[in-house]
Amino acid sequence: MKITQLVLNEQTDELTLNFADNFSQSLSFEFMRVYSPNEKTSKKGQAKAPVSHKKMVKLLAIEPLAKHGFRLVFDDQHSAIYSAQLLQEYAHNKARLWQEYIDALALTGHSREAMIDITQIQ
Repeated sequence: MKITQLVLNEQTDELTLNFADNFSQSLSFEFMRVYSPNEKTSKKGQAKAPVSHKKMVKLLAIEPLAKHGFRLVFDDQHSAIYSAQLLQEYAHNKARLWQEYIDALALTGHSREAMIDITQIQ
């Protein structure tokens, strides 16, 4: 299914995907970041701990890459290439994937909340 439009909404922190068959789905920037294709496995092929502390992440840019898909650039210095097929999978499986993410955070003791470093000045 062909993506006909990507709509970046900075007010709601969502990316809306519109498809040729009139299907549309909005995915949060956080969802897109934690489900980055670069985050799926470790270098040794083992499952990684879920990406955490990305609740406040921002999507800075979307770069079309012809037949390869789109490079998404986030404000935490992360970028990755998302194929049209992967984006379609995310759009159609949003609820299940999000629940799996929330469950993985709970299981591992990680949090969605952004981390803030506090330094005491003396």
